[in-house]
Amino acid sequence: MMRAYVPMAGFTLLAALTLTPPLAEAQRKASPPPRTPDGKPSLEGVFTFQTITPLQRPESLGNKATLTDAEAAEFEKAENTRLNRDLFDPEKGQPSAGYPGRADGGVLSYNEFWYERGSQMTKDRRTSLVVEPSNGRIPLTPEARKKNAEVGRQLYLGFADNYEDRSLADRCLLGFNAGPPMHPGAYNNNLQIVQTPQYVVIMTEMVHTARIIPIDSRPHGNLRQWSGVSRGRWDGETLIVETRNFHAETSLPGSTRDTKLVERFTRVDNDTIKYEFTVSDPNTLTLPWSAMFPLVRTDDPLYEYACHEGNYAMTNILKGARLQEKLKEAK
Repeated sequence: MMRAYVPMAGFTLLAALTLTPPLAEAQRKASPPPRTPDGKPSLEGVFTFQTITPLQRPESLGNKATLTDAEAAEFEKAENTRLNRDLFDPEKGQPSAGYPGRADGGVLSYNEFWYERGSQMTKDRRTSLVVEPSNGRIPLTPEARKKNAEVGRQLYLGFADNYEDRSLADRCLLGFNAGPPMHPGAYNNNLQIVQTPQYVVIMTEMVHTARIIPIDSRPHGNLRQWSGVSRGRWDGETLIVETRNFHAETSLPGSTRDTKLVERFTRVDNDTIKYEFTVSDPNTLTLPWSAMFPLVRTDDPLYEYACHEGNYAMTNILKGARLQEKLKEAK
């Protein structure tokens, strides 16, 4: 009977090849967060914030802030099935996902191939990205809640008196998840951060919005912009960015031009930035609310985002609304 002979050097090499990748990964995550040449925490890199954890907690969960491992696995499976556009039946609709049936049949805007919403919850298995108030819900006033419902219904049905009645995303001005503030959406949940001693630039993949944020004490001024006016400052290891002077609504549902936003960026390790934000708006909120989720480093590039090119949908939406009005008048 022959015995296999493994030289000690070969065994050591085999062990090194087997153990090094997990060990290197652990050491990389345990190493101190990177810093810039001037000693500030480095926020630079390309990151993704995709997750299946909803912004607001489902009302059915009440005050349940986190799930068990088993509950999280069940939730992920159910959500991935519920949101799968390849399983959508245009005749029956998918009311649980916010898509009613279409009486005349029809097709979807996109099939599942185009989506990149993420398939997993955040690692802490929270039931919402909203952390304040404790019920995980955005504290809209009754009036704002009613208006949101009506706006959503009109947008889905395609009604519009003019192009300004459509959302900022429809008009290719701001992405629905690009912010500010940023929050996970159906696709393009990526961003790139570039940093100098004087500025931080946040470039989102959705609509390619670039915010150039001065890191000094200059005032916000009076100029209003679609993405607001952002000013940053360091508080220890955290970059705090205050944004105000929005031109109109933000990417958040029910927001107005009087929205004020405070974002916090904290690099906790090589792969993660802790992202937090607090929103206040005297016109639509009963009190400020806050959300938190990780920005996770990715080696993927930002992809080019095209919106205006061939955007015939806007023209067709307006034409369709006018046709519906004529048909109604004819009756």
